[in-house]
Amino acid sequence: MSDQIHIVEMGPRDGLQNEKTPVSVEARIAFVEALVAAGLGTVEVGAFVSPKAIPQMASSDQVLRGVSHIKGAEFHVLVPNEKGYDAARAAGAQIVSVFAAASEGFSRANINCSIAESIERFKPVLARAKADGVKVRGYISCVLGCPFDGEIKPKAVADLAVTLWDLGCYEISLGDTIGVGTPLKAKEMLRAVGAELPVANLAMHFHDTYGQALANLYAGMEEGVRVIDAAAGGLGGCPYAPGATGNVATEDVVYMLEGMGVNTGVDMEKLLAATNEVAGLLGRPPVSRVACALNAKRKRLGGS
Repeated sequence: MSDQIHIVEMGPRDGLQNEKTPVSVEARIAFVEALVAAGLGTVEVGAFVSPKAIPQMASSDQVLRGVSHIKGAEFHVLVPNEKGYDAARAAGAQIVSVFAAASEGFSRANINCSIAESIERFKPVLARAKADGVKVRGYISCVLGCPFDGEIKPKAVADLAVTLWDLGCYEISLGDTIGVGTPLKAKEMLRAVGAELPVANLAMHFHDTYGQALANLYAGMEEGVRVIDAAAGGLGGCPYAPGATGNVATEDVVYMLEGMGVNTGVDMEKLLAATNEVAGLLGRPPVSRVACALNAKRKRLGGS
């Protein structure tokens, strides 16, 4: 198995977007700075969406500007339409993400339109991004199951992935938004998408609702996927996916990979400090198994 795995840190966006406790712009900037210092060089820092719909992502322009001094890191922001793209570009965005769903029910609940209508919204964004020299990452939600439509066929995921690829997305992140997938189903889905697109341009974005995320990631790595989305501390969930827990925890992913002999370049102590800091702001402990274990070990040894 290749020892090159790229982690895309989702904590400041996917992690915080569903938290009930607001986190200030200053704290979000500090969180990003700490994550980069820990060795996570690709971080999604915000979303240019309606603050009425997702108030936790308000002032994402200030966050993006606030981290612009950090050299050598890659910062992503989510944009739902041209208005969001305009605001992101005004704040200096060089990489944006668009999101579609593999299920009609989730698409309508999430962005109030059909899958086909969502693609029409993205077309001008992708055309303008190409003209501006801006890279676009494509997300597909509910690739292994939907809270409204149930099971999702791998072909539906593959067809949508091809559409986003043909529109100009450089990478397609495949999201198990409600965390219902199991390794065999993850393999089947990834094989279907990989039969249509280069596996090198696929990413796994697996939530951990049923505790299967690490197993699913390992299964996907066996299929050749080398990009993993993760959120520090297991932060997150989805405002439109009832009952879904956060993305797979970055600490857990790093622990697994390092145990496999994969050098992630991540300093676990610094990552743990960043996780504990944001967990303190949210008023609850991290849900990451590794973070909990390391914190307990530190407490036993008399550390802070």
